[in-house]
Amino acid sequence: MLVKSTLEFHPLMANTCCFEIDRFKLIPLSLSSLCACPCRPLPSKAVILPRSCSKFGQLGLFLDGNRAKGAFRFYGNGFSVPRRFITAVAHAEPDRLDEGNAKEEVDKGLKISMNEEGQQKTNQLKKRIVFGLGIGITVGGVVLAGGWVFTVALAATVFVGAREYFELVRSRGITAGMTPPPRYVSRVCSVICALMPILTLYFGQIDVSVTSAAFVVATALLLQRGNPRFAQLSSTMFGLFYCGYLPCFWVKLRCGLAAPALNTTRIGALWPVLFGGQTHWTVGLVATLMSFSSIIAADTYAFMGGKAFGKTPLTSISPKKTWEGTIAGLGGCIATSIILSRIFCWPKSLLSAIAFGILNFFGSVFGDLTESMIKRDAGVKDSGSLIPGHGGVLDRVDSYIFTGALAYSFVKAFLPLYGV
Repeated sequence: MLVKSTLEFHPLMANTCCFEIDRFKLIPLSLSSLCACPCRPLPSKAVILPRSCSKFGQLGLFLDGNRAKGAFRFYGNGFSVPRRFITAVAHAEPDRLDEGNAKEEVDKGLKISMNEEGQQKTNQLKKRIVFGLGIGITVGGVVLAGGWVFTVALAATVFVGAREYFELVRSRGITAGMTPPPRYVSRVCSVICALMPILTLYFGQIDVSVTSAAFVVATALLLQRGNPRFAQLSSTMFGLFYCGYLPCFWVKLRCGLAAPALNTTRIGALWPVLFGGQTHWTVGLVATLMSFSSIIAADTYAFMGGKAFGKTPLTSISPKKTWEGTIAGLGGCIATSIILSRIFCWPKSLLSAIAFGILNFFGSVFGDLTESMIKRDAGVKDSGSLIPGHGGVLDRVDSYIFTGALAYSFVKAFLPLYGV
């Protein structure tokens, strides 16, 4: 008879867990052959293979598509598999099966597996919360400090993010359809991106520096050995724009709009003179704090709304995002902007606060989807692994990349007297 046995393998147990093939005649099967005939379902009896042996012999295995997500690799002295379920189909002798004990053992193994998975999710959630709070407190202190502290911290973040971007460009998923830029060009571009915020603070503008850097990089690509490709030029220029130029608007917003926010009498009056007193609360500081808070609120409300009511997918770029979550995020972002405008007394107009919240929301969504598109083409889940529980730097700052330019342009161009 055909018996399906389900076993869970761990990479550390790959050298110790084996099949006793002398009791079973394994038949190589394919997943398509099992799914092709739904009228012949497989029986659900379980086989327990208690003893171990040192060799596998000829073993036919296939992955259960409902419970496995990848492939396993064979080596000379065994095989290595990620943590997953492997299904084997075998001819078993009925008189040698203890079905009651087998079922109990399988149920026990499944319970242990579910408990381990639940514990892993709990630990991951704890890491996300702890590191998220740590990052939030640190970023808040850096924003309040402003000046060179804010700029240098932003430059360090930009450098790491640029390295992650160019590593994504060189990933197997993207290189299958295009030629990536040379590695030395990627490293030089990462350094240039990190220098852009510093030059913005020093000179007050970045246009000449960006144009010069783009010209030098383009020249280096065109004069390289071999056959230069347009894909190399386009991915590099976009990297300079995405990772270097756009973050500079946060420096222009936080440090460039130095006009005192005279309406912040409630907080400014209580602010210690040692840290600048009331004059420390400039339009740039208040606008930056409101933007950061609105983005965090948008992400939080979008996540909660999607979990509770999400049914309609937003886009194929990020299948987990839903229209319901997006609407909840928009509402949370606008509400946060209005509440903070009442606290900081900036901007004075309610319509300006609503418009500011809407711009922050769309900037965060656009940045999030842009990075999701890059990761989707690269075939990776996270841009890196620097931050435990969160992934890479780009995974944390993607919502802020385009928002700084929108916030600065709105305050600079559309608010009379900067909203004061």
